[in-house]
Amino acid sequence: MGRIMDFRHQISSPGSLSSLTADALLLVLAGEAIDAALDAKLASPIQDAVAVEDLKLKAGRCLYLHRVPGVKAPRVVAAAMGGSGVKAFKAAVLQGLNQLKGMGAQHVAVALVGGAELDEQHAEAVVTAAADATYLYRHTKPSAPQPSKLAKLTLVCSKGQAKAVQAGLVRGQAVSAGVTLARDLANRPGNHCTPTYLAEQAKKLGKAYELKVDVLDRKELEKLGMGAFLAVAQGSHEPPRFIVARYNGAAKTEAPVVLVGKGITFDTGGISIKPAAEMDEMKFDMGGAASVLGTLRAVAELKPKLNLVVIVPTCENMPDGRAIKPGDVVTSMSGQTIEILNTDAEGRLILCDALTYAERFKPSVVVDVATLTGACVVALGNINTGLFSPDDALAGELLAAGQAALDPAWRMPLDEEYAEGLKSNFADMGNVGGRAGGAITAALFLKKFTAKYRWAHLDVAGTAWKSGAAKGSTGRPVALLTHFVLSQAG
Repeated sequence: MGRIMDFRHQISSPGSLSSLTADALLLVLAGEAIDAALDAKLASPIQDAVAVEDLKLKAGRCLYLHRVPGVKAPRVVAAAMGGSGVKAFKAAVLQGLNQLKGMGAQHVAVALVGGAELDEQHAEAVVTAAADATYLYRHTKPSAPQPSKLAKLTLVCSKGQAKAVQAGLVRGQAVSAGVTLARDLANRPGNHCTPTYLAEQAKKLGKAYELKVDVLDRKELEKLGMGAFLAVAQGSHEPPRFIVARYNGAAKTEAPVVLVGKGITFDTGGISIKPAAEMDEMKFDMGGAASVLGTLRAVAELKPKLNLVVIVPTCENMPDGRAIKPGDVVTSMSGQTIEILNTDAEGRLILCDALTYAERFKPSVVVDVATLTGACVVALGNINTGLFSPDDALAGELLAAGQAALDPAWRMPLDEEYAEGLKSNFADMGNVGGRAGGAITAALFLKKFTAKYRWAHLDVAGTAWKSGAAKGSTGRPVALLTHFVLSQAG
């Protein structure tokens, strides 16, 4: 998987930035009072650049200076925030690090100039921005460019903020490692990242962090009565796997947080086959599974005092001669029957059995994560993850976690009137409703299997990956989930 950088912090005052030892100095400019915030050796060339409009103090604008007289760092990048807050700060750091990409800088010092003091959230943002800037997928592409040389970060902060900054660095490094794992898993092609491969990676994670990991096969799933999950899997020659991984950081009697991730390693749509255009992106349909495994890694690294269970039902959705057909009726593990009106609505079929299985852990809360519906992409685009929950307090906790992690979500409605579309003449429910409100009816389908615990659903169809020239996994919502799980400790 991707390498983890050696993130450290150094205490320094803004007046001594010129003498700071590093390969590059990244100055994040939070305001226009450059002369008051910097010593003359740095302030003068930046002010000159602003005067001739080589640098505008607006979001997204950067200036690169090489070997500034009197400045020890041979490379200086000034990146304008163009706003306030940690979100604007992270964007500026990312812009500045991208400016340094491809250069020889191994050690970058980062300072916030003219704004609030660097704190815990800023520190986490620097680390996650650096991981994003340096991420490179190489596993099936030997011709990929050489990875970034960046190996160390120094954060300039006051003595009073040193402890908070260190905490932010530690959390940021764990989140970044989890995001990198999730991206690596989701970016691998479907003939590499099979259900068996996902199970093997979960076992490796278990061995590395001393976690209990169980992988159930088809026969064990049949004994459990997982008719909905197995119905999806029956059209593929790849055997299904049901992964259960446990982190125990609290007493056995303490109810665990349970995360469930959709693990469709390739989705053709089945008999209700998808259009050929962009079907290659359906290797990302296990983005939910990748994110919960990435979160497990982050949590295991941070060692909070809580119990966490991660469940991943994983299989392919293929149009084989044995595949389920529109109109088929299957029996879920809960005993409820489902008329399969569209075989491309398969994610909810594997999740419903996983949500029933989660009951045995007597959880404090269950959150499922899935690239579930194109309707959510239409509704929210690729900025906010769709959040569904009948529990106002739980929804609030998840929204707050997303804000703190800079991994935002938006709460969607769950009015029962929307569920009218799931009625069936031949089963307890259909697996799809009408076209309108498709993300909502999908969430309401899942809700029918969650009566025994607090539950929320995250639809990451629009946020788990990018299309176009930047095609690839984003690793979302690992950051949101990690912050949420940590908030449940104690």
